[in-house]
Amino acid sequence: MKLLIITQRVDIEDDNLGFFHQWIEKLALKVDKICVICLWEGKHNLPDNVSVYSLGKEKGFSRLRRLLRLQILLLANLPESDGIFIHMCPIYAIASFPLAKIFSKKMILWFLHRSVNWKLISAERCVDRILTASEESCRLKNRKKIKIVGHGIDTELFKARNPESIIQNSKFKILSVGRISPIKDQQTLIEAIDILVNQKNIKDIEVKIIGSPLEESETKYFEQLKKMKENRGLNNYIEFLGSVSYAKLPAYYQEADLSVNLSHTGSIDKVVLEAMASGCSVLTCNEAFQNILDLKYLFNKKDPLDLAEKIINLREAKEDKNLRDIVVKNYNLDALTDKIILEFNVLNKRI
Repeated sequence: MKLLIITQRVDIEDDNLGFFHQWIEKLALKVDKICVICLWEGKHNLPDNVSVYSLGKEKGFSRLRRLLRLQILLLANLPESDGIFIHMCPIYAIASFPLAKIFSKKMILWFLHRSVNWKLISAERCVDRILTASEESCRLKNRKKIKIVGHGIDTELFKARNPESIIQNSKFKILSVGRISPIKDQQTLIEAIDILVNQKNIKDIEVKIIGSPLEESETKYFEQLKKMKENRGLNNYIEFLGSVSYAKLPAYYQEADLSVNLSHTGSIDKVVLEAMASGCSVLTCNEAFQNILDLKYLFNKKDPLDLAEKIINLREAKEDKNLRDIVVKNYNLDALTDKIILEFNVLNKRI
């Protein structure tokens, strides 16, 4: 099989999309050839059967120039491809549709987000299948083309820590991973830590928050968070680490006792699964996990008191090895890449 992939970034060091490098690597082991067209090309180390072509955003190319380059690359690579796999960007499905139709190539869109806009609605009409992680991860009313296949976590990269390597100290280590944004709701975590430290007199905790703001409104939110941390006397308990490359994330999960996910996206958030695969306990308010996790791992949105109480409960609990087993069984990357290839074979009537 020869696969054409369209994605935003190919950059193993990117803190947000670095994980997709592993997706390409895994797929490359199972197909003959991969052509990757990306908006932005960064550092990568991919197998010999993978070719990467950038649309040139990292070089400052205009949108029109990027669109023209996409059409040129499609013309050059579509004839010998068995299908187009589009990662997270409905607009690429729309832009690729005319040539995909001319060459009779099947298109599959991978999509996880609660929002439904004109791009997604239009893309649904262009593609042959939409793959997503859960019922909540793609909220189109028309479900005909949607198939739920779980997520793709590299369980070889995110693996449980060796008990002998754990450095014993008296502090309970809490980690939060995600861009700094109101929808990620780091404010509720700070308020919960305020309750633990200043009301319940629990001092043996430390919190590391990984992530950076991407937009101007998020930068303002970040400034508010830093002031809140200082005003409530939490500088010795909470540390903002900024962006961390994807390749370095496993070490942070392995050092943590608890990973807290406050995202309001409504879809299965991969950072929760990464933490679980790393043998780290988790807390999330994301409704997509209600059918996956026990109640002790769930808290109410924007409820710092409930979060604080759940942290106390898990602080005293033993490590739950079942959390990693859930990811290995249902959300591992090897299985997901097999499902992607299977979908192309089914659409091309090879099965």
